[in-house]
Amino acid sequence: MLKINGLVKKYGDFTLDCTMEVRKGCITGLVGENGAGKSTTFKAALGLISYDAGEISLLGKEPAALTEKDKEKLGVTLAESGFSGYLKVKDIVPVLNAMYPEFDRSGFLNLCRKFGVPLDKYIKEFSTGMKAKLKVLAAITHNADFLIMDEPTTGLDVMARDRILNLFREYMEEDENRSILISSHISSDLEGLCDDIYMIHNGQIILHEETDVLLNEYGLIKADENQYRKLEKEFILRVRKETFGYACLTSQKQYYMENYPDLVVEKGSLDEVITMMIGGEKL
Repeated sequence: MLKINGLVKKYGDFTLDCTMEVRKGCITGLVGENGAGKSTTFKAALGLISYDAGEISLLGKEPAALTEKDKEKLGVTLAESGFSGYLKVKDIVPVLNAMYPEFDRSGFLNLCRKFGVPLDKYIKEFSTGMKAKLKVLAAITHNADFLIMDEPTTGLDVMARDRILNLFREYMEEDENRSILISSHISSDLEGLCDDIYMIHNGQIILHEETDVLLNEYGLIKADENQYRKLEKEFILRVRKETFGYACLTSQKQYYMENYPDLVVEKGSLDEVITMMIGGEKL
């Protein structure tokens, strides 16, 4: 659905250098801090900004070559995009209906009611979370093949985020050929959603892994000075000095659990993996 190879985009002192892929039938997550390069990657992939080097293939074409028919296959939310605040939700329905032949008008209105999005209230009066819901519901109700969601859960409370994520799961279950690219700085949102995850930091992809592998095979080793000196470091990705000794990120948790029974080896969450990849030192 999307292939990005050697994408380079320079903004002053910031340089994005990105290679990634979204496979058909998969949900791919892009995680990183605010300002890491997530939104720049999305905009370049959609042809909304120029770039300095690299190749992008979206739905099998360069973004600039996409036809209106191609664009109908995309459902997109961007962080700064949205509808005019001087419209009501009921006013945008005819617009969406005209833009997308496959727009599910009744489905959209039903989802608005389900998610508590008022139809007769001006959008400028919506909260940040309500605007986020509206963007997602509009993007998902025209039977797109590929959703590109930049920070779609920003501004939502825990319960609303969970309902939106379940909506993405339902969308994928309806058609095995659909795909989603989703970014978030709330990494826990993506742990139970994505098939694979890319981590980006300062414009660089620092890790790409299947989510199941990340959650089951990656771990944190807690070692004192003596244990650390004796530790085989073949499967250590990052190390950080701590008051007790060292924290070590490994991609082979089971190996250290079996061969170093006295070590504390913890299952690492996605947040902990990100923290170690960013804050730890590479051996």
